[in-house]
Amino acid sequence: MAIIELALRVNMQPAASLVVLVALNVASFPLPLVSSGFVDPVFLADVRALLPRIFELSELLVNRLGVVDVGAAFPHSVAYHPSCHSVRVLHLGDKPTRLLRAVHGLTLIDIPNKEQCCGFGGTFAVKNADVSGAMLAEKQANILATGAEVVTAVDNSCLMHIYGGLHRAGSKIRTLHLAEILASQERAQ
Repeated sequence: MAIIELALRVNMQPAASLVVLVALNVASFPLPLVSSGFVDPVFLADVRALLPRIFELSELLVNRLGVVDVGAAFPHSVAYHPSCHSVRVLHLGDKPTRLLRAVHGLTLIDIPNKEQCCGFGGTFAVKNADVSGAMLAEKQANILATGAEVVTAVDNSCLMHIYGGLHRAGSKIRTLHLAEILASQERAQ
């Protein structure tokens, strides 16, 4: 919890009252702290006050700023993996895909059974390696079936897991975080 506490304390300084914290990977990172029975009630109250100002990137862009087209250009076929966290905890819905559809030159391809877990789940992949590997193999087969050049998600841990499987299988499919695509200015050659 030390890293989480440090990040929260930095973002709760007086100047932070004007700052929106955008968490690219896990916008709910303080939730375990809030629900853990943390002993410092003043700090816990500060954390609870901070929670409404923490957004996942696509949530910030689409819901809070009303932006779908960020001016990105990425001339590649892309498959989007909706991570378990983005679906079940953050409830992002179609926000990431709305952003991707607005990227100039990008062809968005659906992954068969797209909401199926990739098998990572943090320590789940270590404690249940065989199950995790089987889940990854199924996700990997579905990704390969798309013919996409790139797989994207809002969760770096899923991307790392998927990349590992694809790389070991000799696939040339790249994995990129949604933010990397949205920041791209790559034009077709």
